[in-house]
Amino acid sequence: MSEPRDGDTEEFFWPSPLDARGAESLSARVKVDLAGLSDPGKVRPNNEDHFFVARFDRNMQTLLTNLPPGHVPDHCGESAYGLLVADGMGGQAAGEVASRNAVRVLVDLVLRTPDWILRLDESLIERVRQRMEQRFQQVQAALAGQAQDEPALWGMGTTLTLACISGADLFLVHVGDSRAYLFRNDQLYRLTCDHTVAQSLADVGAIRSEEVATHPLRHVLTNVLGAREDPVRVEWRNLRLADGDQILLCTDGLTDLVSDAAIGDVLRSTGSAPLVCRALVDLALNRGGTDNVTVVIGRYHIPEDGSED
Repeated sequence: MSEPRDGDTEEFFWPSPLDARGAESLSARVKVDLAGLSDPGKVRPNNEDHFFVARFDRNMQTLLTNLPPGHVPDHCGESAYGLLVADGMGGQAAGEVASRNAVRVLVDLVLRTPDWILRLDESLIERVRQRMEQRFQQVQAALAGQAQDEPALWGMGTTLTLACISGADLFLVHVGDSRAYLFRNDQLYRLTCDHTVAQSLADVGAIRSEEVATHPLRHVLTNVLGAREDPVRVEWRNLRLADGDQILLCTDGLTDLVSDAAIGDVLRSTGSAPLVCRALVDLALNRGGTDNVTVVIGRYHIPEDGSED
């Protein structure tokens, strides 16, 4: 499979053609089975992981008009989904604060945005990328400012992996070593690269790729949102989803203990998204539960553009 890498106003694009029955876009007809689950594990005294799943909607319903039927739609809708996981790090409760506040600040920034881009064309993809980059830098600045005001939080940090899906378009933004996977046609594909010292050594050929999973520096992050003044390096990807695709976001409490092959076996099951989440978390717990473990699943039914459900 080929995998691509990586204060405005928005024109509202009316669906075409319009008719008296209404005009639902592809994004409004996509069906998603969603679930998220987080467990502190069997060793850690607190849970420094957080997750968030949301649906964003924009709708218009015609209430009164004297225009002839078919000139404007009875209703028009757009929908998008946001899924994210964050894994905190730092002394005492600092990691929990970092991940919680990263999610809180990001959600607040989204809610303050006057125009949600829910329908895309080529001209808007770069705008989405720039907007997400800016938001991650703003989260970074907020965490740095909090640590400056509260010295006990100095050294805190968090990963942040965000998937935004509008229609069949997936936008992935990533910092740290929490992962995003795509399960398609019975195959599991990793969509993110771990920002760790071990992975960096593998990237330059200093160690073999198969050594990363057991390397002593596999948990040392090279890129993280947290208490520092310099900008964070944001990884970005955009790809097109297909009917039947599954998106998995997870923290390293899962991937440290459960292999990609075992994750694929669970995603291959026909159970609902909540059952898949439970099965993945239980796998990590049964293998020691040495860290907090968090998973978020989205299973997508995407009708062909213009088709009926």
